Amino acid sequence: MKKIAIGTDHSAVELKSQIIDYLESKGYILSDEGAYTDDSCDYPDYALKVAKKVQKGDAARGILICGTGIGMAIAANKVKGILAAVCTNTLMAEMTRKHNNSNVLCLGVRVSSHRDILEMIDTWLETEYEEGRHRYRLNKISDIENSKL
Repeated sequence: MKKIAIGTDHSAVELKSQIIDYLESKGYILSDEGAYTDDSCDYPDYALKVAKKVQKGDAARGILICGTGIGMAIAANKVKGILAAVCTNTLMAEMTRKHNNSNVLCLGVRVSSHRDILEMIDTWLETEYEEGRHRYRLNKISDIENSKL
């Protein structure tokens, strides 16, 4: 099975442990990149750790959780090669894989229930990228990232 890097800020430490147990029971290998306590911390630190694991190929995909998922996505998307998407429902989780080939899923503990978060993770991990016409669009994103435009 694929290795997944996971990171949270202080708002989702307890949920992260539940997700790790849940995904390990399904055969995934998890790399816990922190945070490890509910003491206030800075989400960009954990976004960078997870994004770097994915960028280097040490993890196939990454999961980031903070209050809304927004800050994590902004930070993770600064790392070359990362396609991080905030999702608040399973349709978004499905489409960000099918059409955008996202490699980092960003979720918000304040905007989604724990049950919905698990459903989004399952959907995201089980959905394959469709490629086809979407490859051309992702190439345009790479061109932006590489300053070719």
